[in-house]
Amino acid sequence: MDPRIREHAEVLVDWSAQVSAGDNVIVQLDEGSIPLGIAVAECLGEREANMVVTFNSDELSRAYLHSFPSLDFTDDPEHALALFEEADVFLRLRGGSNTSGMADVPMDKRQAISRARQKVREATYDTDWVSTIHPTPSLAQQASMATEEYRAFAYRAMIRDWESLAGEMDRLKTRIDKGDEVRIITDNTDISMRIEGRTAVNSAASVAYDSHNLPSGEVFTAPYATEGEVVFDVPMTLYGSPVRDVHLTFEGGEVVDVDAAEGLATIEGILETDDGARRLGELGIGMNRDIDRYTNNILFDEKMGDTFHLALGRAYDACLPEGEIGNESAVHVDMIADMSEDATLSIDDEVVYREGSFVWETGFSAN
Repeated sequence: MDPRIREHAEVLVDWSAQVSAGDNVIVQLDEGSIPLGIAVAECLGEREANMVVTFNSDELSRAYLHSFPSLDFTDDPEHALALFEEADVFLRLRGGSNTSGMADVPMDKRQAISRARQKVREATYDTDWVSTIHPTPSLAQQASMATEEYRAFAYRAMIRDWESLAGEMDRLKTRIDKGDEVRIITDNTDISMRIEGRTAVNSAASVAYDSHNLPSGEVFTAPYATEGEVVFDVPMTLYGSPVRDVHLTFEGGEVVDVDAAEGLATIEGILETDDGARRLGELGIGMNRDIDRYTNNILFDEKMGDTFHLALGRAYDACLPEGEIGNESAVHVDMIADMSEDATLSIDDEVVYREGSFVWETGFSAN
């Protein structure tokens, strides 16, 4: 076994999920992530956790959705809900054989099953859940890299000094937590959003930081009252379809106009999912500079240094005051924009980031 697979598993189990003896752990595998699953199983056995393994496949999901004769899916089947309600930890090990395996599933069926499985989805969020990837040839191909090149890139982003990065990201979290408004200006974006009363998450790839992705390396919060225009110039694949240069206009906190160079129908379908899909659930600032190139994989790309991303849909509870309900939706769809050049990020009219540098970094220009 490649020793990096074992290192990856150890980071996932110990740093990210903080698994303890006796924890009930669900491990969900894709067909390509079995090598990582074996290493994770070894780690869980050594730590005396209780493991249940489930299998995920886009081919199986596609077959099910295509053959289902209507949009009337059963709401939250009890057997699925019970599994997650009894779990302490959920580890999602991604790595399918075809990154576009669901591309021809009609949007109305995607929306219908997403709405029908909302309680199951919420039950997963109540666990110490972590999502990661095993670097497969299909993901390398999606990133336009050779397989070994991609593996080196992926492991560099995942097997790193997370405590050091957490300390750096805490500087931005502190500023956001004290702020009332964020404004981002680039050559094609001018957007502002309220953050008063919200908490930022220092997403350092560990549930101890309310962080649930490996790799991670972002600071995010749940904005509201969004105004202005934004262009997402980092291309991506959403629901198996390519999307490029999405242009959203916000008024009164909601999307009132949308355009895209590619994938407009996909974005319009997302916006029609429910009322919450037209409002933001997340503002995230990418700070993992070991992720230094676009890979067409949101798990990596939204953490890329010198980028920001906004998510349409559901807001995460970790960003909200206790007892407050944020934006609710059956979707949470991230889109990314570059801010390495000709860009500023301001909090309450104070510039904290300009053209590739934060205010505490050498090279930051005050004007």
